[in-house]
Amino acid sequence: MVKALACVANMATRKSVPPKLDLVILVRHGQTPTTGVKLPGRAKGLHLSDLGLQQADAVAQRLSVLARIDAIYASPLERARETAAPLARLRATRVRVDKGLLECDFGDWTGGDLKDLYKLPEWQTVQKYPSGFRFPNGESFTEMQTRIVSGLEALRARHPGGVIVAYSHADPIKAAVAHALGTHLDLFQRITISTCSVSAIAYGPHGPHVLTVNDSGDLAKLTPS
Repeated sequence: MVKALACVANMATRKSVPPKLDLVILVRHGQTPTTGVKLPGRAKGLHLSDLGLQQADAVAQRLSVLARIDAIYASPLERARETAAPLARLRATRVRVDKGLLECDFGDWTGGDLKDLYKLPEWQTVQKYPSGFRFPNGESFTEMQTRIVSGLEALRARHPGGVIVAYSHADPIKAAVAHALGTHLDLFQRITISTCSVSAIAYGPHGPHVLTVNDSGDLAKLTPS
């Protein structure tokens, strides 16, 4: 009887301990001179505009309320690394570059004017059937989603139970959020990710929980409920 009671007590104790969660905070880079005008893709040499630098400082201040941040990662592109820099300074740490956070490879569309791309018949496929589209000489949306989801899994494996801030780009973040929500990739265009917005996903033993998407408000209570 004593052994049985001890076993029950141990089980109750185990049940009372909440499971460890990995918290991934996804931040889109700040505004650039081409935001909303061109499709820059992975073209190098694109830096934040003055407004983008202000946005980067502001989102760093918002994130500074978090009790802990175990690591800061960024896409290799300049605009992402520049957006991550203010938070790294506040936390006296470094920005780690990770290729999994890269923008989608838009291939021949890289650098194109959006007003011209909107007129292409393929643009409707991009919006309504992205899972069946590959950018000419570039990446498919399916490959992009697989890359970002796998990349986040690798980051979480490095920091189990940790809090990770990852600076990336609109489409990869949308794809990661859609995956966490269990939403088909063909609907991911319905998700909006603004410059320097925050989206957060908590990963536990029973799957992900999306805590916030495209957030621009108070992050002090960024915990799963």
